This record gives sequence, structure tokens and C-alpha cells, in this order.
Amino acid sequence: MKKIIAIVGLPGSGKTEVIEHLQKKYHLPKVYFGEVTFDELKKRQLEINEKNERMVREDLRQKFGNDYYARKMIEKIKKLNSQNNILVESLYSWPEYLSFKKAFKNNFIIIAVFASPKTRYARLLKRKVRPLTPEITQSRDYAQIENLSQGGPIAMADYTIINEGSKKELLKNAEKIYQKINL
Repeated sequence: MKKIIAIVGLPGSGKTEVIEHLQKKYHLPKVYFGEVTFDELKKRQLEINEKNERMVREDLRQKFGNDYYARKMIEKIKKLNSQNNILVESLYSWPEYLSFKKAFKNNFIIIAVFASPKTRYARLLKRKVRPLTPEITQSRDYAQIENLSQGGPIAMADYTIINEGSKKELLKNAEKIYQKINL
């Protein structure tokens, strides 16, 4: 059976780089939790920015439950007609983790990408798309850890990549892990 592989980590850790690389190299489909937020921002006719994104994320979870995003993504995954493994981007919370574990059991795998706050904040400041200041990033980190229990899925990862080096090292480590998963 195909594996459902969530790549988790705090902002700027390198998770998007890992997902994009694995997706391209192994022709894997991806589901992105952020689609739910962006769709809701459009529906509410709100500008895409950190403040509005956070407000919408927290509002949807408050109205529909902390596993709302997971339920939406699980539906989408079950509708995908793919024989390949499926990548999951932006699974954040403990309730989301539990929902995925319940739905996919041992076929649900987590890869955590870790980088220190100093490294992540520097990366996010230079990021071309939606750059974030260190202050905004720290605020987002705290909100995600406190409000979403994001530390839980990271702590329960089946594999962890320490990303304090080059992009080339990160992607090499991601490929090694993917090959282990795919055995």
C-alpha cells in the first residue's frame, strides 16, 4: 500500500525544499494544508498576509475543530487515484497527526526537518516569497507551538533531518530517508 508521508518542521526549517525535491524526483503527488487557508482567504476577500493567514487558521480550527484541516486533506487523499506515495505539506497540530494516524495507520510516515531558530530566522528574512522578519517568525513559532501543539508531530517523527548545512546536504539526506521508506 502507498505511504502517506508528512514533512513537518517549523517555518524556515527546509520542509518545502524537501517536499519539492521529492515530488519532482519521484513524481509524487502532494496535498497542501495551506490550500484550505488560501481558499478561505479568497472566500472572505482578505489579503494574503501573515496576520490574515493566522486569523483564518485559528478561526477555522475554533469553528470546526482542531482536526478540521486534517479531515479536509484525508478526504482529498482518499479521492486521489494514485499508486504512488503521497506527500503531505503543512501538517501542524497534534489533532491532525492523530487523525492521519487513525486514517492511515502504519502507512502514515512523518519526516521532521529541524533547523535552529537562528538558522531559520535568517532564511526566512531572505526568502523571496512571503519573507518574514525574525520578530514575525518568532511570533509564528510561538503561536504554532502553543495554539496548534506543533511540537507533537515533530516529536513523533519517524525520521528527522537536521538542516544546518547546505541545500545539497538536505536533499541528499531526504533522498536517503525516502529510499528507506520505499523499501
